[in-house]
Amino acid sequence: MKLILKLLLNALAVVVLSYILPGVGVDSMVTAIIVAVVLSLLNFIVKPILVILTLPITIVTLGLFLLIINAIIILIAANVIDGFHVVNIWWALIFSLLLSFLQSILHSILKEDV
Repeated sequence: MKLILKLLLNALAVVVLSYILPGVGVDSMVTAIIVAVVLSLLNFIVKPILVILTLPITIVTLGLFLLIINAIIILIAANVIDGFHVVNIWWALIFSLLLSFLQSILHSILKEDV
């Protein structure tokens, strides 16, 4: 039950950010739920592989390259999902930062209720 609630909160965050950011678009709430699921799967499967492959550049940039990896994950999701559009890597980077911030706020609210 908690997993479904977290996915719905993530989908809500995606919808809110798509209204705020002009470079990001989501067609419907169902698409936002699919985006939340796909981003979770990509973060679970693809992100560790990318982190290992780019470890030297991540060390040289003191971890800042992880922001680019997050943006790449979002661009992959945008290419996979119809109805989810990200204009370029800069909008993906901004979306990634704001999504992480908004998710942390929403999940902290969820922890207080439980």
